[in-house]
Amino acid sequence: MSTTTTAVPTDTYGLDTVHSSIGFAVKYNGIASFRSSFDKYDASLADGVLTGSADVSSIAIDEPNFKGHLLSGDFFDAESTPTVTFKSTGITVAEDGSAEVAGELTIRGETKPVVAKGSYNAGPDAFGNDRANFELATTIDRREFGLNWQNALPNGADALAWDVTLTVDLQFVKAA
Repeated sequence: MSTTTTAVPTDTYGLDTVHSSIGFAVKYNGIASFRSSFDKYDASLADGVLTGSADVSSIAIDEPNFKGHLLSGDFFDAESTPTVTFKSTGITVAEDGSAEVAGELTIRGETKPVVAKGSYNAGPDAFGNDRANFELATTIDRREFGLNWQNALPNGADALAWDVTLTVDLQFVKAA
């Protein structure tokens, strides 16, 4: 059985931020995942290339000391590297809507190749606009991007996992 690929549009699509999100999850204390997102981000789909960025200072955390620690040099180093960026190098969409997006992810000035997997859908909305949507996830080792902070639990285990799952749900509207 062969898989048929579907072409990603080469027109220009702008981000619908009302219906989109960029987030992450990391196992904390070896018990459960801590999840958060970014409130300020942008993305586009143009000429078949997916690009995006997130303002790290917009991380959605209401506790000031915790947020400050994540923005410090122990983690994102927001003063020196205020954005996380991504640019696709290849997008493959199967006939069933499954998608694989390869690209370059930059965090803290470190750029590494990543592959995100998920789904892609496109079509008209109720208002006559052409839309495209990617729901994707990938897991990275945060150490590859210089996020090396760690603390030991009383049993000697790491308090914070090295693997972080990044998730995006990006809905685009075709530019007029």
